[in-house]
Amino acid sequence: MIHRKKLLRSKWTAINPQNKEKHFIVTQCFKEKGDKIKTVKLEAVYSKKSSFIEWSELQDNEKWLQGWQ
Repeated sequence: MIHRKKLLRSKWTAINPQNKEKHFIVTQCFKEKGDKIKTVKLEAVYSKKSSFIEWSELQDNEKWLQGWQ
């Protein structure tokens, strides 16, 4: 599991890619009150499209793998 301080610019692989978008980079982290990360902005390497997802969803090993696989 990645530490929240190293989350920015970390690399991720989607288990079920959509539109040839398999590899992603975290480009922004959004915190809720305090220092807890709530949402992250992912950028697809292939298309450069960005999307926002909950940090808890990114931690789901059935949807995402840390690093590029």
